[in-house]
Amino acid sequence: MRISLLKPRISLNSKLQIADEDFFGALRRTEYSRLDSTNHTYLDYTGGNLYPASLLKKHHALLAKNVFGNPHSGNPTSRYSTELINETREKVLRFFNADDYICVFTQNATGALKIVGESYPFNEKSSFVLLIDNHNSVNGIREFCNSKGGAAKYVPIQYKNLEIDEPALRKSIDETTKGENNLFAFPAQSNVSGLKHDLKWISYAQSKGFDVLLDAAAFVPTSKLDLSLVKPEFVSVSFYKIFGYPTGVGCLLIRKSAFHKLKKPWFAGGTVSFASAVNQTYFLTDSHERFEDGTVNYLDIPAVKFGLEYIGSIGLNRISKRVHSLIETLAAELNKIIHDNGQPVIKILGPKSFSNRGGTLIMNFLDINGEQYPNGEFEKRANDNLISIRSGCFCNPGIDEINNCVTKDEVTAYFTDRKEEDYDEFISYLKEIRGATRVSVGIATTEKDIIKFTSLVRSLQNKAVANSLLSKKKVSGY
Repeated sequence: MRISLLKPRISLNSKLQIADEDFFGALRRTEYSRLDSTNHTYLDYTGGNLYPASLLKKHHALLAKNVFGNPHSGNPTSRYSTELINETREKVLRFFNADDYICVFTQNATGALKIVGESYPFNEKSSFVLLIDNHNSVNGIREFCNSKGGAAKYVPIQYKNLEIDEPALRKSIDETTKGENNLFAFPAQSNVSGLKHDLKWISYAQSKGFDVLLDAAAFVPTSKLDLSLVKPEFVSVSFYKIFGYPTGVGCLLIRKSAFHKLKKPWFAGGTVSFASAVNQTYFLTDSHERFEDGTVNYLDIPAVKFGLEYIGSIGLNRISKRVHSLIETLAAELNKIIHDNGQPVIKILGPKSFSNRGGTLIMNFLDINGEQYPNGEFEKRANDNLISIRSGCFCNPGIDEINNCVTKDEVTAYFTDRKEEDYDEFISYLKEIRGATRVSVGIATTEKDIIKFTSLVRSLQNKAVANSLLSKKKVSGY
């Protein structure tokens, strides 16, 4: 049910003035006008960015005026597809200043990570060291390591600020057997907290004999990744996270010196220079095609070039400053919202400083006694008011377990007599709420979006609203 939102009460001071409001306001009206025409407030940019109207028009014009064919041929339509794909590949490498890398197009960042997982030469002496703050698509690589007899080792983060536990990370890396195939994986930016983890750990791990896998999916939409300065062996990216369209296209950037370290365990159409059925012989190609299974998305890949050009026309530094200003303003306004007894309505998780954060906040909502409301119930209220946010664990169980103080013993005890998890049963067993609410700002966010969201949060000061949420909590058995 849609509620009547309170009258906006934001008064921005000079320190928190949202950067470039006039420029991005005009961009909102021209490229993202559908937000206002539908009265929608979109605050889920970490989940997926919004595409600009001009990108769709440019791509549609390309498709409407030309004929394209499967690139695995030498006919005219095939050659044209190949030409545009190669142009896009070069554009990607220039965007990341990645002359020392090979660009492999994938379906998404998850597809890029799977290539590394299934092809990295883990063995019984290998270690896969990873932060507990990692997306499940990185967590899943541990299964490849474990299946080959290696050991997956999680490095904790600090409960108070969700930053890396540096002594623990050094210990995990330093104590690993040297001379083996060891891999270290971490996100350049947490997909949950928005915290940017220090890229210094790339060179540190490499100095100890590790290869490094950098999950850059949440980082690159608003931050410059210069691969001439930091040089992880592998980098995963999803392009819709940067400019919204097309979905279904990502890439794996492989440092040239590490290309032949990946041992692809099978072959597919387009990945071989020769294959025989009668002799069961095959030779993989010695280029990006080795890992591009089957036919690449040759109709959508050219749109990636247009998207990168669009971001370049605005300037990534300009976008970064804008997003930093927006998220700092949003946090400041949320922290002002309190109950009658002075108890805060919002608990923002993660570091208090915004010097090293992206455009993401995770939070819990508290009643007048400091007890947590069910996050899903607040999301339903947001849905009713056409505000898109996200609640849950965000495919990152490690950071959720840290935030909610879930111990290994508790999880082990629950699964002792169970082979499957039932979410409601699990949280009832723990007797606490899991997950959080994530709000993320982006290129099309304006001051009025912040006003609308904070107005919804202020509705939690209303006793009738609070009682309604508390009743849902009691029914759920928390």
